[in-house]
Amino acid sequence: MADAEGRRELMRFNLVMGATIGIVILFFILASVWGSGAVQKSSEKEYSWWEVPLHDRHKMELDFTGLRSQLPVNGTYNWTGPSEFFIEVDLPPSEQDVGYPGPALMHVALWLPEVEPGTKVPVIATIHPYYDFGTEVADGDSNPNTIPDGGVGAWVLDQFVPHGYALAQVSTFGSGQSTHCQDVKGLGEQVGIQAAVEWLGQQEWSNGNVGLMGKSYAGTTNWEAAQNPSEHLKTIVPISGSIGVQQMFYRNGSSEFRAVGYDLAYEGATTDMTTDDLRVCSDDAVGPAMPVTTSLAAEFGGADWSDYWEERYHLGDVLANYNGSVYLVWGLQDWNVDPYHAFPTYQLMRDAGIHARAIAGQWAHNYVDQPDRHGELGTGYGGEAYPNMTRMDWAIELWNWFEYYLKGIGEEPEAHVQIQTNDGKWHVEETWPPEDMTWELHDLTEWEGSTGVVNSNGGITIVSPTFEEEVHLSGLPTLHLDVTTRGCNGGQIFATLNDGTTGMRLGHAVMDLRYRNGGYDAEPVLFAIPHPYTMLMEFNPLDVVLPAGHSLSIELTETGEDYLPSTCAAVGLSIQGGTFGLPLIERPMDDERWFLAPPWWDDPNNAVGL
Repeated sequence: MADAEGRRELMRFNLVMGATIGIVILFFILASVWGSGAVQKSSEKEYSWWEVPLHDRHKMELDFTGLRSQLPVNGTYNWTGPSEFFIEVDLPPSEQDVGYPGPALMHVALWLPEVEPGTKVPVIATIHPYYDFGTEVADGDSNPNTIPDGGVGAWVLDQFVPHGYALAQVSTFGSGQSTHCQDVKGLGEQVGIQAAVEWLGQQEWSNGNVGLMGKSYAGTTNWEAAQNPSEHLKTIVPISGSIGVQQMFYRNGSSEFRAVGYDLAYEGATTDMTTDDLRVCSDDAVGPAMPVTTSLAAEFGGADWSDYWEERYHLGDVLANYNGSVYLVWGLQDWNVDPYHAFPTYQLMRDAGIHARAIAGQWAHNYVDQPDRHGELGTGYGGEAYPNMTRMDWAIELWNWFEYYLKGIGEEPEAHVQIQTNDGKWHVEETWPPEDMTWELHDLTEWEGSTGVVNSNGGITIVSPTFEEEVHLSGLPTLHLDVTTRGCNGGQIFATLNDGTTGMRLGHAVMDLRYRNGGYDAEPVLFAIPHPYTMLMEFNPLDVVLPAGHSLSIELTETGEDYLPSTCAAVGLSIQGGTFGLPLIERPMDDERWFLAPPWWDDPNNAVGL
């Protein structure tokens, strides 16, 4: 009996030892697979690296050795590619081109992870007209879409494809090896993009889920895909992608310099004098005329004589037709595609039932995680927020986004806005402008210098009294100017908001008098005798902290950076005061909405603490 009991004890001991050794081995295996960043202890709770809350990511030991953000763990899959495909697109009759005959083909380059047989994978795609297959080798030529591009393609190939995602790079019509005419952001281009998404979602290796991402034009194509979307389009990540062509080049009727001939410039940049460049879109004859008639005769239907602008307004169709998700990305110092494209777009999407998240830092026309570019900004144009603007946890942000929307893994990411103040601090809001924002209205006649003439020969500067306490502007300030014509059928005001104490630029607004009620509908101006009007101006989105003891100044000029002077520039407008609206919030430094960005920089003196 004693021997039997001893054997049982020995057996139990061996089982316990075996289980212990197995657990130890399991932990070694997990450590080798997931790396040192696999488990993070945060707020007395342990998280996997992808679960670490936004407010605790600054405690993570991330890899900051690259020029872009990196996932804490490398993927395990090798990849194959690129493979090339041509997708024939069935275009509506209105979009058939003139010239060299041939089918309308979209060219796709594809990279696939080497996953286990039978495993289906989602696609992250980027689409734009800048992939070049020309024979010339002059400086500035782009690579073909068979080479991963430096913005999205190479980063996705490095960070996401080894984790089981496919990468697709697609040339829009009339660029690269895609045929048809280059219908810049028009219906033909939209249909081609939507067909490419449909094809990607239908392939045998695909799990049926497609996400788009890109910056600038490659962000606009995200909106185009979502106008009349394929059921396979599950998410888009437009990074400074315009919501419409007229919206990009005109602000309250004021025209940017580049508005004239913009479509010709796009086509010229992607032309290599092949037979495909002989193919002409019907809108090619209309496009160059629209900026001219819009600028000179908008109040007489100059913006509405064709459907050119309407066809190229993307957001309206997205709000009506799209059922996927959107991660909206913008630089609050972007002068290429101004941030008024992002706000109030974010809330409009939420109101339409689109699940959306947004991030808006004090960078320019760049990606979220480009410290080399972010460091080039000057004072008043984002420089004060550097280096805290650079979000080297961006890869983690997109990991959670893509895992849920393209693979169905994890919990749905929260809908919110991460936004940065002009001095570099980050706060997260459910929406933006924040719901608890309040308006503080100021009568400009109580400020210094609120009357005078603004024309091409000079302007005026309106200065507030000093603010006794710190104020936090979070939204789109309003400037309702009382003006009088001076014998001309228009006029323009460019308003620059400055810190009146230091002179630092904070933001800007612009308006043509014919668009005095805002938006894109012009009205005639009475000018035979002086006539009063109120110009309902709105500044670009800004998130600014004005220190206690400082003042604000509003500099009014006839025109400003990037904008054409009006046809009435010489005579201008008389200013008789008005009302300035401040969108204010209160965020004491112990408010739970503040958070720290991961500190990738070496000098701790550059950190913006809370």
